[in-house]
Parts: sequence; C-alpha cells; structure tokens
Amino acid sequence: MALIPQPPLFMALVALLWRIWRSRNWVVFEGKQFGFPVLMRQFQQQYEEWIRLPINTSPGLSPLAAEPSKSNLMGLGGGNRVVCMWDGAVWRGSHSAGGVVLFTPTRYVWLVKGVCFPGMDDPMVVELLVLREAVWWCLELGLSEVQFEGDAKVIIDKINRADARDNRIRAVLEELQQYFHSSAGFRVRFVGRSSNRVAHSVARKALSLYPTTSRSFDFLAWLSSTM
Repeated sequence: MALIPQPPLFMALVALLWRIWRSRNWVVFEGKQFGFPVLMRQFQQQYEEWIRLPINTSPGLSPLAAEPSKSNLMGLGGGNRVVCMWDGAVWRGSHSAGGVVLFTPTRYVWLVKGVCFPGMDDPMVVELLVLREAVWWCLELGLSEVQFEGDAKVIIDKINRADARDNRIRAVLEELQQYFHSSAGFRVRFVGRSSNRVAHSVARKALSLYPTTSRSFDFLAWLSSTM
C-alpha cells in the first residue's frame, strides 16, 4: 500500500473534522465539557502530528516495511497483520491509565502510547476506554488491518458477541462493536496477562506519571531502555 502525499489544506480539513468528531464523542459518552479554544488547540496538535507522519511512496510497500532496531524485538511470535495490544491500570479512588503498543506484522515494537483517565477507577470501564483509544489511534494512522489483543476477556467476549447489556459501558461498547463488526480488517481477541505484559508495563508507567500528561513522555524510548 502506497501513501499519497496530501495537500496541507486537505490535511487541515480532515484533522479539524476528526477533532470535532472525537470531541463530540467525549461530550456524549464521557460527559466532558470544553470550549472552542480547547478544540482549536487539539486541532492544531492533531494537524502537527499528522503532517509529521512519514510518507512512503514506494509501490507495494507499507509504512511498516522497514523493521525497527533489534533492541525493540519483543520475541512474541509471528503474525500477518499489524498487532495492537492494550491494557489498563487503576489507582483505586483516584485515577487510571492505559498502555497501547503497536507491533509490526513480525512482532517488532513500532509505536507506543500511554493515556490517563482522571477520576476513573472502574477496571472494566478503563479497559474499554483504553481499547477505544487504541482503535482511534489506529484509525488516525490510517491502518486497515489490525489484530487487537488484550486480557480483558469479559469486554472482548461482549464485543465479539455484540452483547451490550451492561448499562455502565453500553454507549462505548456499542461504538466499539460498530468498529469491529463493520470493518473486515479489525479483529479483537483475548490473550493471557503473560502475553500482554508489554502493554501492561506501559499502562503501569502511564499510571505512575499522573498527574503530568503522558503525551510529553517518550514511551518508546522508555520501553526500549527496559528491555
């Protein structure tokens, strides 16, 4: 798959529409409230992140064709699609966090992300929110073939069975079910905690960074240093 460079104006328009959509979801599903200045700051950050993404114009090559260094090899086996592993971590009564790790099809670590959720301490809700962040991130990167893997068996079973009977998480659950049941390239499956240890480590690190923003922390460099 070749990525075609897009004009800056087109990228700006797409980034603005994407931020409006995400902001709408935050208001509807999470009860967050923010004004126009916040939306514009988020749009600016989104645009700058997208404009810096590497462009690959070589026919037949994907953005993941080049392997990362050997120091990032996790040794988790092989696969034929991008793998996204996620996990959540909760500090009871205070806050929670999540870790998302993208692997190349040959299971080299490619990208790492941490997210924080102030005031959220329900483990099931946290796992669901982290998975949604993971899906959104993959969509932002333009990925169409992703195997999502996590150790939240109850949530994964609900998604795969299209079961949305839990009122605590119904809105977000239904949103994720739409992604997984409408896209042939997105799949989610259960893996044990031992197989999900990298995402678990990232989630714990993101938890320890609170209340500072995890956006400013280089999770990929930190993860490489721990291996």
